[in-house]
Amino acid sequence: MSEAAEANHLQATESASNSFASTTSNKADRDDLKDEYNDENVDNQIEIPKKPGSAYVTVSIMCIMIAFGGFVFGWDTGTISGFVAQTDFIRRLGQRRADGTHYLSKVRTGLVVSIFNIGCAIGGIILSKAGDMYGRKKGLLIVLVIYIAGIVIQIATINKWYQYFIGRIISGLGVGGISVLSPMLISEVSPKHLRGTLVSCFQLMITLGIFLGYCTNYGTKKYSNSTQWRVPLGLCFAWALFMIGGMTFVPESPRYLLEKNLVEEAKHSISISNKVSVDDPAVQAEIDTLMAGVEAERLAGTASWGELFSTKNKIFQRLLMGCMLQSLQQLTGDNYFFYYGTIVFKAVGLEDSFQTSIVIGVVNFASTFVGIYLVERFGRRRCLLWGAGTMTACMVIYASVGVTRLYPHGRKQPSSKGAGNCMICFTCFYIFCFATTWAPIPFVVNSETFPLRVKSKCMAIAQGCNWLWGFLISFFTPFITGAINFYYGYVFMGCLCFSFFYVFFFVPETKGLSLEEVNTMWEEGTLPWKSPNWVPPSQRNADYDIDAMNHDDKPMYKRMFSRK
Repeated sequence: MSEAAEANHLQATESASNSFASTTSNKADRDDLKDEYNDENVDNQIEIPKKPGSAYVTVSIMCIMIAFGGFVFGWDTGTISGFVAQTDFIRRLGQRRADGTHYLSKVRTGLVVSIFNIGCAIGGIILSKAGDMYGRKKGLLIVLVIYIAGIVIQIATINKWYQYFIGRIISGLGVGGISVLSPMLISEVSPKHLRGTLVSCFQLMITLGIFLGYCTNYGTKKYSNSTQWRVPLGLCFAWALFMIGGMTFVPESPRYLLEKNLVEEAKHSISISNKVSVDDPAVQAEIDTLMAGVEAERLAGTASWGELFSTKNKIFQRLLMGCMLQSLQQLTGDNYFFYYGTIVFKAVGLEDSFQTSIVIGVVNFASTFVGIYLVERFGRRRCLLWGAGTMTACMVIYASVGVTRLYPHGRKQPSSKGAGNCMICFTCFYIFCFATTWAPIPFVVNSETFPLRVKSKCMAIAQGCNWLWGFLISFFTPFITGAINFYYGYVFMGCLCFSFFYVFFFVPETKGLSLEEVNTMWEEGTLPWKSPNWVPPSQRNADYDIDAMNHDDKPMYKRMFSRK
């Protein structure tokens, strides 16, 4: 190794040794490693140069291929909302009244819709391990095969609702693994200045899946046989095969490759993602930085599940934040509209609620493009705060109009058309605010918050919280709306208010930082509301005050409204 390369290696080793979790048995070893080198040459660290946007078209397309896993999830969300209103689906899987008509009971509807989320939660925790064992790419292929098996069971259903139920559990296992491994792989192969945008493409694909699912339901509702629901299910095979084909062009995670000592393959992966030559000095510098982090992880040993609850390296605090963000994403109330959109809009007097669902799908999909821009332009934290505030206002108006104006002459009388139009309008405003902020950003934050050695476990648990709340909301919504109707909106309003304050006090800004720098910020204990001003160690000058970033004596109201 040349002297320059060795110097870069030593600097990278020092930086990474500050970044990763430790255990009591080897903390002294890493502390010696930190003290062995000084900081005087940190400013000379080579970084991969930024190129014009056109240079990253290839890596963007590859990341969209990975993000297509979100389309698979969105497709299910969009289609199941129509299935529970389709006549053939109800006839085959529902129950019969005394007069011979068929219906889906609230319990059966809740189970059929929501059990998918339970499968996702289990799959996210268990199957995401395949990404550590076999690599992110092979792990994604494994969970896609499981997803296809679940679709086969569903599409073969004749008239046994529990067969369809079992198929949704199995396909949920696959989607749960996808929802962890897709954002993880994108975050590890994308250039750091594009990471937020490219991870947000996962949410973009979800919204595209929801929209096209709505459109497909609208196109098949005119049929009176199983074409109504078997055609949308059959298309799931096409989406899965498309993703499998696209994955063949995607590079493996360089961090995973270095864990397996595949240095040359890791260099190739970095060069593809950043549009530089394999022999570029910046590639070697990046390899040295990542390798130092991997070595620090090896010193710490294999991460146990118990380590996730350790506060020593802020692992538990990060896990708690990730779980809260994913839970609060569901508690914003988005799936109240997505899962039961056709039923909700029948309640406000629409003759063809499928059309309104398509409108919601269009707003959701188009708005996500705005979110992809905002996440890197204004940062994760600010967008989450804006989103919580604006969605609160929309939900207050939606619920208040539904409670006080929708049925001016009683619920047994026709609803007010003006009130119904107002509710649909503010539903669209709400979807716009959600799609631009809280829809993509929790995935972004979770994908860049955790150290490598505990990343898959932490992301799986955090995503599991999302699925758990998704199950609870989708299962109990029919019962709750039957009991309190549009007062339900006030429940989501309260959750949105809580979300605003939680983000302000507990979610740091990670815009523009490498994964290693995010880790360093957490370990230094930077206060979340001061994190936008945090400076990485390699860019600090003599005037930088670490202690000032960790303490704040201002009153609470000044903290919330101060720019610094």
